[in-house]
This record gives sequence, C-alpha cells and structure tokens, in this order.
Amino acid sequence: MKSNSLFILGALATAVTGQQAAYGQCGGQGWTGPTTCVSGYTCVYSNDYYSQCLPGSAAATSSSKTTTKSTSTKTTTAKTSSTKTSSTKTSSTKTSSSKTTTPVITTTLVTTSKSAVPTTPVPSGSFTVEGYARDNPTGAVSGGAGGPTTTVSDYAAFTAAVKSNTAKVVYVNGIITLTSKVKIGSNTSVIGVGSNSGVTGKGLSLSSVDNIIIRNLKISMVKGDDLITLSKSTRVWIDHNELFNGGLGNGPDYYDGQIDITHASDFITVSWNYFHDHWKSSLVGNSDSNRAEDFGHLRISYHHNYWKNMGTRGPAGRFGHQHVYNNLYEDYHYQAIHSRSDNQVLVEGNVFRGDTREALSTYGLVIPEDSPNTCTCGDYELDGYANLGAANDWGPASINITQTGSFTSAGYSYNLTPLANVEAAVKAGAGVGKI
Repeated sequence: MKSNSLFILGALATAVTGQQAAYGQCGGQGWTGPTTCVSGYTCVYSNDYYSQCLPGSAAATSSSKTTTKSTSTKTTTAKTSSTKTSSTKTSSTKTSSSKTTTPVITTTLVTTSKSAVPTTPVPSGSFTVEGYARDNPTGAVSGGAGGPTTTVSDYAAFTAAVKSNTAKVVYVNGIITLTSKVKIGSNTSVIGVGSNSGVTGKGLSLSSVDNIIIRNLKISMVKGDDLITLSKSTRVWIDHNELFNGGLGNGPDYYDGQIDITHASDFITVSWNYFHDHWKSSLVGNSDSNRAEDFGHLRISYHHNYWKNMGTRGPAGRFGHQHVYNNLYEDYHYQAIHSRSDNQVLVEGNVFRGDTREALSTYGLVIPEDSPNTCTCGDYELDGYANLGAANDWGPASINITQTGSFTSAGYSYNLTPLANVEAAVKAGAGVGKI
C-alpha cells in the first residue's frame, strides 16, 4: 500500500516541534500558528494576509517581509504579486525560473490603490476568454460568431437550433426542460438570456465537435448523467454558468458529474462558473486504462470558478495537463484537486475555505468518498504530479504532493488576481447574470 508520507510526516513534525508542515500557512495578518517550517522548507511571504512553507531556502519570510508602497507600474514575482491591489491588470506571461518545485513567476501589475480590498473586484466590461481555449495551435475559440442568431424557449426549438455544424448563436430564454441529452454541433455559441435561463432534467453533449461556447446558463437536476459531457472535442469555452443538483444526500453516483471531459478532448477553458450542491464535479479522463488515447491531450484551464458545498473532483485528472488558478473552494468536503494516473496540474492563486478536508493530492488513491463502488477502502491508480506557481491559500485544508512534474508553465499569458482579492472577486463575478 502507498503511504501518504509527505502529509503524515509533515503533520507529525508540526505536532512535535511547533513548526508548520510542508506547504502550510506560516504567517499573515491575524495568523497565530507556527511561523517557522519543518526542515527543508522556508516560510515564504505571499501577501500581507498569507505566507506558506515552500521547499528550499528563501530570502523573504513572513516576519521580515515589508509591503512595497509604490503606486507605479512594477514587475514582481508571484511571491510578492499579491501585495498590491489592482483594479487594472495587464496580461502576464508565466515563465519558470526557480530551481525549487515552486517556479518563480514574473507578473506585471498596474497598481492604482493601496487598499487590501479591490476597488473593482471583477474585470470591467466583458469577461474575455483566456487559457487553452484561446491559446492553442488551431486558434482562439469563436463559437458561432458571424453566423445567424436564434432565440429559443422550448425543447424542440433548442434541439433544432444547436444541431448543425455551421456557425450560429443560440440564445436560451427561460428554463427549458430537456427530455433527452442534447448534442451541440460545432461552431456554436449557446448563451442564456438574463439571470434565469438554461436547461434542466437532462444535460448537454459535446461529442467529436470543435469551437463551442457555452455561457450564462443554469444547468441542473440531471440524474445519473453529467450536466455537460465533452468527448473527443476541442476548443471549448464554458463560462459564467451555474451548475447544480440536489446536494450530497443521495451519495456520489446519484447525479454523476457536472463537467466531465474525456477521450482526448483538448484546449478547454472552464471559467467563472458557480458549481454548488453536488458530489462529483469535474472528471478529466474517463479511465486509467485510456492512456493511449488521452496522453498528450486533456489540456484544460480552470480559473475563477466558485465551488460551494461539493464532494470531490474539483477537478480530478488523468493523463492530461490542467492549469488551475484563482478558484474559490468553499466547503469542498472530501477532496478538491486530485491529480492521478500520470496527470499533471499547475496550481496557483486558489483559495480554500470552510469544511474542506483536502485541497490537493497527487496520491493515486481514488478515495472511497469519490468512487465507493469497487471497495470501501478506495481504488489505487498511479500517482499524478503537481507544481505550485503563485501562492495558494490552503485555509483549513491539507495537501499531499507525492511528486512534482514538468508542468511549471502554462505557456500562455493570463490575468492572475492577487491572492488577497480572489475570494471577493470570484464571489462577485462567478455565475449567471454577470456578462
């Protein structure tokens, strides 16, 4: 049996020496816990509210770091990028220059305020696509741009409007009850009208298609199947939706997934969504026996999503690469980010709150709370990999990184919200009615 050596030894060291465990919080405003780290780790300043124990030695610690007072444009590393509040933020290209498992990231901020709370917590104007759906060899996702526009409000009109592969924009007006899963054709934008439009009863299928945008929809109450399923599909942007079911009371398999991405799907961005009241959120890679098809694909960006009252898979990945940044996890009860079966994640700038047991693990065990069908002790797969970029606020949750990998840079520019502002920004900007 594999051992959770990093987590267990770190926890024991904390109890015995009064030092913080690996990757744990070790400083910040209001912090009353240990301010030194276990052997081999140093307390590294992230912002005025958070510092964490990272591998190796570092010049700046939570006790010695001072806040820069400049209000001019400045270049800094990700370990200090969260010290300043930014209401206007330029795209920042991520590069790895650190020799430790946590790469040094260069970020450019235009600073306009010294307040710890952002003047404008979310981007002004439209929320534009970023991540793999924008930056890929084929070109940025455009959905149905340039095609005809249709507004639908019933099942028959909806299924007819979305099925072709020609460019089109389909507006959903009101909540449509689906009697079967609806397949979305290529080159399609499906956009909800206002703050109470979407589908219920059955979900959406994206199978062997390309160039899809799904925005501003409420998708709910799908028993025994996914809310959105992607299979063999590329260049998809799932943005500003609300996805939910009836809570966790019926167990992990009653509803299945919220967004499952399988069979070598690639170049996906999942952004600014509100996931809530559901057990298994987002599985990447459907099986640990599907390496031949999946390996080298499943490149997905998850950013600025709000997960609340969830169970597992936020996300859980096999064989791919997921860039997980600036998400808010609140009451993610069992396991949030899980990288297994040679999967790699780059995790940065996320915030964990409430009843959240495990924020991140690369240990191959599929915990019983995730899939209890085969054995009450869980199910073993190969370990995955994780690298940490800009500092995360793990809150009350543990992490268990058994191995770091080569995925230290996403290879595209993106807007990284300062860590101290993530919670407010995501709560203000995620979900329907915001675009």
